[in-house]
Amino acid sequence: MNKIEIPFRLPSLNQYINECRKNRYAGAKMKKNVDEDIGWYINSLPQYKNPIKIHFHWIEENKRRDFDNICFAKKFILDSMVKAGKLKDDNRNYVIGFEDSFEYAKESKVILEIEEVQNHE
Repeated sequence: MNKIEIPFRLPSLNQYINECRKNRYAGAKMKKNVDEDIGWYINSLPQYKNPIKIHFHWIEENKRRDFDNICFAKKFILDSMVKAGKLKDDNRNYVIGFEDSFEYAKESKVILEIEEVQNHE
């Protein structure tokens, strides 16, 4: 099992939608910037040859965002893992499950616990 921390608040679905509505390039620019920021932290992960399960532990600094808006950011994380070569793809052949948990603390962050599944059929 590998565990990493992304020590900052990731954009919510609502923030991403608002960027996409600004103009045709704003959403793509936001995604590119977030992917690059996440990339610094996922570089320490191994390259996964087998399917994985991920536990996303979302820590928020306040209760202003709904859970579904918070965990939308897993899209950014999984895309960054593929882009960095840590996963071949983020489809159901390579990501066979995930779980979300939430808590509140002084600073926002997300902790990933990644389990590689050896004999998955």
